[in-house]
Amino acid sequence: MAPVDVAWLHIDGPVNLAQVTGIVLTRKPLDFAKVKAIYAARLTRFPRFRQRVVERGLPIAAPCWEDMPDFAIEQQLHHVALPAPHDQAALVDLISDLAATPLDRGRPLWQAHVVDGVDGGSALIMRIHHCVGDGTAMMAVIRHLFDATRAAAVVPAAATAPAFAGSARIENSIAYALDAIATPARTSLAALGAGLDTVMHPQAALEKAAKVFEGAAMLATALLKAPDPKSPLKGEFGMTKRVAWSEPVALDDVKAIGAPLGAKINDVLVAAMTGALRTYLHGRHVDVNHTTVRAMVPVDLRPPERAAELGNEFGLVILDLPVRSRSASQRLRTTKARMDALKRSPEAAAVLTLFNLFGRSPKAVEDLAVDLFGSKASLVMTNVAGPRKTLYLAGVPIDRLMFWVPHPGRQLGMGISILSYRGAASLAVIADAGLVPDPETIAREFNREFARMLAAARRRRADGAPAVSAARA
Repeated sequence: MAPVDVAWLHIDGPVNLAQVTGIVLTRKPLDFAKVKAIYAARLTRFPRFRQRVVERGLPIAAPCWEDMPDFAIEQQLHHVALPAPHDQAALVDLISDLAATPLDRGRPLWQAHVVDGVDGGSALIMRIHHCVGDGTAMMAVIRHLFDATRAAAVVPAAATAPAFAGSARIENSIAYALDAIATPARTSLAALGAGLDTVMHPQAALEKAAKVFEGAAMLATALLKAPDPKSPLKGEFGMTKRVAWSEPVALDDVKAIGAPLGAKINDVLVAAMTGALRTYLHGRHVDVNHTTVRAMVPVDLRPPERAAELGNEFGLVILDLPVRSRSASQRLRTTKARMDALKRSPEAAAVLTLFNLFGRSPKAVEDLAVDLFGSKASLVMTNVAGPRKTLYLAGVPIDRLMFWVPHPGRQLGMGISILSYRGAASLAVIADAGLVPDPETIAREFNREFARMLAAARRRRADGAPAVSAARA
């Protein structure tokens, strides 16, 4: 197992699990037998989904992947009916229970449930441990698991090529972090090639090293910040989770909001989420004009040529959310400025290197570092660009795709994820039920904040205000 994946395996806590929960919603019922055949034929092309984690070695056992003896898809894929009263509240309860249930470490670290009776259609709920892969890796899985047309054929598992392994990787975290910072392509350097390059181009090597040290310095500065204050988003955790999700918002409307400021899609969605958090915290008696709320934000560092591999190739940055700003337009301006600064920062690559070191350290050392890092923020926030066109599962069109990001460690009380699909974006919230018993309030406030921002943008456009083309995220 790659060291950074080991780090995510070890981050698992007794109450804050490092596992991703995703859902597919369809308006027509799914045929369980067809879904099972698709999973057996396609998902098992990725060896990780038929392997378990075992620990070997002395003096400190190291996790590694091992083929599951007598692997059977039936042990991972389950068929259930939505419990009474068969409404959205029942679906929320089911997802919340599954999200709070640890995966069996003696089996492959994923599980899926096909749920019948969901608003006349079906749901497919899938849980995957973060050590298997990050958001980019999961998009690769989706591209091969689901179809672009209704009538795609299912190829038997025995006939598929053993592709998409993502297992035989040469680990050179320092070289990779250097290239992740220094070049757009971010291609890995072989050890000999790196040595020759250093001899022939010493100035370039020094510049790369300087960027690494700059990233480390910025990370150290972030870790010296005062912790986020205790709030409804941060505190002692329990075993129970609660999930919620918003109504989808059109990406064309997102672009219309961002155009006057040249704000990107991510900027607008994060600003709307920040407005929702400000309203929520004010309702929970927090002095929002004199508080801080920071988010841990993943930054994808995966080279395009490795987009089909599993595993984790991302860093983390700490984003100060402008919850103190009273106006939506000011929150958007501040969000854009801070997001732009973070995109130019080498901090994310420095964190990726740090996680590679965590994966080579005893779990107790990693726990101390994760607690220190996690104390600086209150939530995890991620935004993933999903498929732009309709996907199909077993011949049935997929109406919605959503996922809930884990908020591991012992101090981050909530995770917020935004996923775009078919020209719309949905926000999903997962939180400790003791801290945030009503995450649906945040989801509703997101839609209300977005509606206010859109109305303001339309008024400005009607008044003839000049606009700058919005960039894509």
